Amino acid sequence: MGVVIWLLGVVLTLGAAVVGPAEGAKNHHYDFFIKEANYTRLCHEKAILTVNGQFPGPTIFARKGDVVVVNVYNQGNKNITIHWHGVDQPRNPWYDGPEYITQCPIQPGANLTYTIVLSKEEGTLWWHAHSDYDRTTIHGAIVIHPKLGTTFPFKKPHKEIPVILSEWWNADVNSLLEEARRTGGEVSISDANTINGQPGDLFPCSPKGTFKAPVESGKTYLLRIINAGLANDLFFGVAGHRLTVVGTDARYTKPFTVDHIFISPGQTVDALLEADRATNDARAGTPDFPNLPAINDLNASLEYTELLRSLGSKDHPVDVQTHVDEHMLITLAVNVVPCEMGNGTCEGPEGHRIAASLNNISFHLPSVDILDAYYGVVRGVYEADFPNKPPFAFNFTDDISNLPTERWFTKRGTKVKVLEYGTVVEVVFQDTAILGAENHPMHLHGFAFYVVGRGIGNFNETTDPAAYNLIDPPFQNTVTVPKAGWAAIRFRAANPGVWFMHCHFERHSEWGMDTVFIVKDGKALRSKMMRRPPGMPRC
Repeated sequence: MGVVIWLLGVVLTLGAAVVGPAEGAKNHHYDFFIKEANYTRLCHEKAILTVNGQFPGPTIFARKGDVVVVNVYNQGNKNITIHWHGVDQPRNPWYDGPEYITQCPIQPGANLTYTIVLSKEEGTLWWHAHSDYDRTTIHGAIVIHPKLGTTFPFKKPHKEIPVILSEWWNADVNSLLEEARRTGGEVSISDANTINGQPGDLFPCSPKGTFKAPVESGKTYLLRIINAGLANDLFFGVAGHRLTVVGTDARYTKPFTVDHIFISPGQTVDALLEADRATNDARAGTPDFPNLPAINDLNASLEYTELLRSLGSKDHPVDVQTHVDEHMLITLAVNVVPCEMGNGTCEGPEGHRIAASLNNISFHLPSVDILDAYYGVVRGVYEADFPNKPPFAFNFTDDISNLPTERWFTKRGTKVKVLEYGTVVEVVFQDTAILGAENHPMHLHGFAFYVVGRGIGNFNETTDPAAYNLIDPPFQNTVTVPKAGWAAIRFRAANPGVWFMHCHFERHSEWGMDTVFIVKDGKALRSKMMRRPPGMPRC
């Protein structure tokens, strides 16, 4: 019997040379044309930037170990870059994509050919613009199947269904961004959340466009779920069904079954859905809604993330680093900087300009990309002294009313952290209540990492590590740091190059909640960064 599932279950919680491909790997070629196209949502038509006129953009298909070549032609009206979110790009930071970090932007009328080297990733990732707020409409899925001759570590699904969760603004979002930059205030929130580009039944002029997934009773479907949104953690569920989570961020997990998932911006989840709900023709046209947690249910999000465990099988082993060479405690804060407007005040708190920081340093994007500056030994672009701990200690998660106003302020700088090749790094991300505590999805380019611990309150370096999971922690590229809490990650710095680390709430990254890791070359040839490829854009 055929049924239709309306995927409506989302609730906000606020907020040139390359590495040689693996044996048997294939090259895949795609053409991405950045161009405007007219789309109508919420009864409002507007021109948006797209790839090939599609919103969301085209899906990239490959197998583990393949190489994907994407020719990007900028036929739009502004500078652009593309990032391949969650792809490690071994030794090849040149094609990672963040604007003014690893490349200068692709200007209108220009083009750039990206080479994307897949290595250990298997599952669901995604690609998106990494310039201004362009990823609002420029994004799409990356589906990485197992190598030929291998298979999923679970029963092969009947069908795979990409589910991209995102947002829609009626206004031009980059105009809103420019206004926020001018005034020093917040960026206006979106007008709707979307599933595969559609707001769904609850929004005006939307029911006909609601994304529908036809399924057959008794069949199993693999949902490839991506949070491509700019500002919101999300709960997601399907009415009348449970979801079995089998992967996150293109790494397999021990299967577990839940009524809903929790997913932060930047993260992906692979989940199996059994189409086992009885239905009848009389009800087939009426969508039901899942029972999801409240928008501010921190406990529900923590209960979900506690279930994430790496698969740890023979084919997908766990290799948690037990010895740490470098410990870092990084505080996450929304701050202010003094208003610099000639007349009047800014629109941030108390008339200041809103900012954000890591260890009280608000990252300032340079006008020359950091990778070129590092590679060409260009001085004055960045400072190699990002600190391993915050400049002062206090009760980080205390109520804001108990914090003196001088704690609100941060300083701008382009500070990076330099690591020797092979260094084992532990980073503890500590949320702070400066101007309000909240979740933070922290994303590291160039690496997946083990999330070895998480907790509420202030991290205690004496007692909290005793509770770390060093057996089967999840292996991710984006970790959700809980509101008024902390999360600890570990990774081995064995990927030479320049790698961005930032909050994936776009406004936080825009305000300065970013830094860069520079991993130096190792001694062996295969541990050295690739040479600068020809044809890279100039600033």
